Amino acid sequence: MDPFLACEAIVRGHDPDRYLSALFAPEAKRRHLFALYALNHELAHVAEAVREPMMGEIRLQWWREGIEGARKGEPRVHGVLEALAETFKACDLPQRLFDAMIDARAADFSGTPFANDRARDLYLDATSANLMRLTACALDGGNSLDVLAHDAGLAYGLAGLLRSEAHHTSRGKRFLPNIETARHDARAHFDQARQQRIPRETMAAFLPAALVPLYLRDPRADVALHRKQLAMLWSAARGRL
Repeated sequence: MDPFLACEAIVRGHDPDRYLSALFAPEAKRRHLFALYALNHELAHVAEAVREPMMGEIRLQWWREGIEGARKGEPRVHGVLEALAETFKACDLPQRLFDAMIDARAADFSGTPFANDRARDLYLDATSANLMRLTACALDGGNSLDVLAHDAGLAYGLAGLLRSEAHHTSRGKRFLPNIETARHDARAHFDQARQQRIPRETMAAFLPAALVPLYLRDPRADVALHRKQLAMLWSAARGRL
């Protein structure tokens, strides 16, 4: 199977928000977003796939080495890494962003809440915001949208943590130090992000954050697909979240 089609299938099945947002990217660039989003899913899935933190660390190291090989044009036999090798040829993607994403994912299988809101935000900046930075780079946005990625990434990441808190609690885990503070901060970061103009060519990188107001109304509720589509269409038309 074509590695990019494999990545697209992963994203479509496991990350519908980002799949929908990627459809707003230019067709020639879209496959690179699918590769990055599929990698993000694989890194996030490590915590679900292991019972012991040591095994999680080993898997994260496997991905770290796999990304290094893909960057050199020598990917391991894995659809996501093979797609990344082609993406690295086409896009200038900073290695430090990948390293920070992998380092941060160790918190996923620690089983303990974030020590405080600063620790929470550092995690979200390294994961959710860095993924937006990488996709913006893949869309030729360079490093000019770092502040926007920070605010949009934290807003979307906090909304995601709020939505998943019930699931984690049922498994005996809790990550957010304070639920109400998280809701307030998600709204504050979204309000900051929506004040910034977004270049049309990089809009797709930030569109997942357009769903934050819908999710904050009731983080436990499902949001209909057509409402997500309308929210993204409206943001894309305005050039703002």
